[in-house]
Amino acid sequence: MQRRDFLNRSSKIAMAVSALNVIPAVSWASTNKTKQKMVMVGTGIRGITTWGRELFHPYRDYVELVGLCDINTSRARFSKEYIGLDVPIYHSDEFEQMVLETQPDAVIVATTDSTHEAYVVKSMELGCDVYCEKPLVTDAKQAQRVLEAESKTGKKIITTFNARHAASSEEIKKIIKSGTLGKIISAEFHEYLDIDHGASYFRRWHGKADFSGTLLCHKASHHFDQMNWFLDAEPVEVKAFGDVAFYGHNNPYRGKNCRACPFTGQCDFYWDITKDQFLTDLYVNCEGEDGYFRDGCVWDNAVSSYDTMTVQVKYNSGVLLNYSLNAFLPYEGQTIAFNGQKGRLDVRVYDRQPWDPGNESDFRLTHNFKNTETWHINTPEKKLGDLEEKFVHGGADVTIKDMLFFPGQKDPLEKLADSRAGIMASLIGIAAKQSIETGLTVKIADLIDFPNDWGF
Repeated sequence: MQRRDFLNRSSKIAMAVSALNVIPAVSWASTNKTKQKMVMVGTGIRGITTWGRELFHPYRDYVELVGLCDINTSRARFSKEYIGLDVPIYHSDEFEQMVLETQPDAVIVATTDSTHEAYVVKSMELGCDVYCEKPLVTDAKQAQRVLEAESKTGKKIITTFNARHAASSEEIKKIIKSGTLGKIISAEFHEYLDIDHGASYFRRWHGKADFSGTLLCHKASHHFDQMNWFLDAEPVEVKAFGDVAFYGHNNPYRGKNCRACPFTGQCDFYWDITKDQFLTDLYVNCEGEDGYFRDGCVWDNAVSSYDTMTVQVKYNSGVLLNYSLNAFLPYEGQTIAFNGQKGRLDVRVYDRQPWDPGNESDFRLTHNFKNTETWHINTPEKKLGDLEEKFVHGGADVTIKDMLFFPGQKDPLEKLADSRAGIMASLIGIAAKQSIETGLTVKIADLIDFPNDWGF
């Protein structure tokens, strides 16, 4: 059955979606027709593509970038040229000076994960709203400081959870909200990272828990947020297991980084970064300033982010979630499922695999005592302004910015994520890491002092 045929036959889903269309978006652009003045701190690849070049050009009528800041000013200077800006460059030590001199409305935070909280808090104290890359925080103390700063300053945070904006995510949300599955009893989310994408985390700072909070914060916060959003519920207890079982110390040899390694001829993970001119310009040519190697060794003994993890989450709605992430597999993608009183929804999201699935995601909805229905989804095509950029993340990077910056947008599925969403997703990862380290079940309510109206 094709997707359009299924939706035509599913009156409950159609009526539920129609009823949602009256909800306005939580979009600052929708109430402000003048350009938003913005600065960005963190000019790595995520910052200068998604929130730099792919923001500045397609949304130039609504957004004005007026300053760039990074711990590595050489990288910031390249980023300025790459984006095509004529703006001042600031070192991270000069962040407050940048904000005071450029007077932005909002700050884009795209730095190393462990530093997000410091820039978020300082930005709000200086009178700016914040667009923060995930994860919003990497430990509970950071979460507490963010909440207190937001309450004190009255400024607002958007956590840029682009995964909510993928076509497959929107489809799942519509089905859950339609009630066709009845009350959801349990759910499953399994993330597969391949030996290309998965390994890339362990070449970079992400492989060190002190910088990323482990992949339970950096990567899995996407998935925890999706589940919180899908279920319209909040976590109450977390139990987890995790290990560095593949990368890091699990190899007899290692080097400082790939270019300087004596084992290039025998290591399956050897990668020549100099064959990529963009990464060479952005990272290799800037190493002299801060000593950061983008092609670090995946076998580094200092790797402390888990590459293998399972997490169990109990929600305030009673739903039980079984989550897993493995970062060393021969293919990539996700399997997601919801078990309800009236049936089961199975979703397979494809990314990279040694076969052609023919589409980006498969859906199967099976009703108790009834037939099963299947359909497929592909990302709708859309050009990024006047750029010919590769479409990534299932179209989510484009749709989130459309909703954030184009005036008059509606958000019927409540896809825009605020500070509460960012903190709750991070706290699952933080609780999971604590559970792995202690062997105990962790209660979310014990991690921070929640605002009274949050119900904790």
